[in-house]
Amino acid sequence: MIKKTIFREYDIRGIFEKELNEQSVKLIGYFLGRKIKALGAVVAIGYDARTHSPILRDYLASGLNHAGCKVLDMGMLATPVNYFSNYVQPLNVKEQVVASIMITGSHNPSEYNGFKITLDKAPFFGEDIYALGNEIIANAEMEIPDNIERIEIESKKQYIDYMVEKFSHLKGFDKKIAIDGGNGVVGTVITDIFDALELNYKGIYLEPDGEFPNHHPDPSVESNLVDIKALLEKDGDIAFAYDGDADRIAVLTHKYNIKGDQMALLYSIKMENPTVIGEVKCSQVMYDELERRGATAIMYKTGHSNLKVKMKETNADLACEVSGHIFFKHRYFGYDDAIYATLRMLELLQDGIELDKELDALPKVYSTEEIKVETTDEEKFTLIDGVKKLLENPPSNFPKIIDIIDVDGVRIDFEKGWGLVRASNTTPVLVTRFESTDKFLVKVYEDEVNSLILEAKKLVG
Repeated sequence: MIKKTIFREYDIRGIFEKELNEQSVKLIGYFLGRKIKALGAVVAIGYDARTHSPILRDYLASGLNHAGCKVLDMGMLATPVNYFSNYVQPLNVKEQVVASIMITGSHNPSEYNGFKITLDKAPFFGEDIYALGNEIIANAEMEIPDNIERIEIESKKQYIDYMVEKFSHLKGFDKKIAIDGGNGVVGTVITDIFDALELNYKGIYLEPDGEFPNHHPDPSVESNLVDIKALLEKDGDIAFAYDGDADRIAVLTHKYNIKGDQMALLYSIKMENPTVIGEVKCSQVMYDELERRGATAIMYKTGHSNLKVKMKETNADLACEVSGHIFFKHRYFGYDDAIYATLRMLELLQDGIELDKELDALPKVYSTEEIKVETTDEEKFTLIDGVKKLLENPPSNFPKIIDIIDVDGVRIDFEKGWGLVRASNTTPVLVTRFESTDKFLVKVYEDEVNSLILEAKKLVG
């Protein structure tokens, strides 16, 4: 039986063997391959450090070959290198690459894996993934023969050479850099880039290991940063940490753990009147400060696929998620790349930008981390509708509402801050976050919005 739940908003993801097994993955390859064949047939596959990733590659290749595709094998690499293959022609292939598939469980536990898909330089997500899932489930008994024929290509070297060329001005930069690979795949390229640029760095956990023996590869979780903070404190000027497939980044100074929305403000310093897209979880400080500088700030849905599509639609220069997905169209291709983001941050330092000083100058706000409210996949969107309905006539003691933004869930603007409730697209939870210029009001906003959620649950029940 093929579970419908593996077909998510942004990607396909599930537990190896239990959900992603020979039958389901061969069918994913075949039905996805038919869509790729219509574009031109050549698809590039890469995979992360998980022990079962090469097995899934073979299952996927069998399905793709059965659909008539030409399969290029990039081997183990970072997700940004996989995306890169859509823009830079492989050296030993004449035909144009029209799609890429990255086999990765990202920051999920080691038993998970999945597929991030790009077709014709655009993310394959949302309704397209759901429709693919329905087609596969309707043909769940179809048999796909083994055929792992593929052409090996050297995308990593092309990527390394590109970065070394584009950032040649960083050569010999003497700031002391600390990096934590989390035993993911960032180490397959970043040390070669740093060595070629003669950077002064020390790294931990750079050897890919799909069991993640040192800590979970999610740099948005503070407890995973203990070791890199210690290295920074002992012998570093700046530190970077990466998630399992190297499309998310954490940037650390001796004073700050710089979140994605703060990074966007720093990167945009060197851009002339940029258009910058943030997700609904980004601080109001980011939007206000960008507009004060003359930039165009756009608030949009959470999710790397959503942001990439919105960037293309608006021709934006930069986009960000609080969790550390940073997307550059300015001087780059418009996708999230933690390695490229690292080099752009080093570039700011070389240009004399004092990160701590820039962040110190921002208005002081108090905010919560993401707070998850457990629910069910069936109920979560109904709860959001219930909260919206209750906000039409809120309780008399509810904080004064200035505006309601419903681009992704409900973001309520109050006089001195905001609160967010949105349904996660990947897990059965509601995600909430709160911010205010008044520390006391953060808790008030949280309590009052939570009361609305509880009331919405009663309505659903």
